[in-house]
Amino acid sequence: AYLAWNDARIRKVSRRARGAQWRAAQDVDGITVDRAGAQARALVPGPVGDLDPRISRLQIGGTDLPPDDPADPEPGVPVFWIDASLDMTVGKAAAQVGHAAMLLAGDLDEDAARAWAADGYRCAVRDADPARWRELRARVEDGRGPVAAVRDAGFTEVAPGSTTVIAVTG
Repeated sequence: AYLAWNDARIRKVSRRARGAQWRAAQDVDGITVDRAGAQARALVPGPVGDLDPRISRLQIGGTDLPPDDPADPEPGVPVFWIDASLDMTVGKAAAQVGHAAMLLAGDLDEDAARAWAADGYRCAVRDADPARWRELRARVEDGRGPVAAVRDAGFTEVAPGSTTVIAVTG
């Protein structure tokens, strides 16, 4: 199933919801994570045409957030580094991180993937400054893994072929 998903043209979708719409989204197959009162729901990937109507009718806009200054990532958790120079919206970046998570899971050996699952898929998301981004690109090019790089098809905000996110294990 993973290989079929990975080989298909699966697009990521980011939406926002409140109230009754958020409660309805909880009935769509997926998992909700709550951190410090903020919630996010990851849904089972699939073709865009098959998007559940409870999700497709949700708003796309309004997902931008003010920049923050997070602490260093916890040791041992995967880090999803975003190319900050692309200036993606929060929704676009979230979708790219979701894709990176799937690619990273496929790059892990079975024991590491099971350990990540048992740990609740804890991870960190950070913006990469230009120096960090060059270091990460070199790691991808040299094949020093597990590492996953997302290259965007260019349908929305970034140029086709742009590397948007690089995921590395701690």
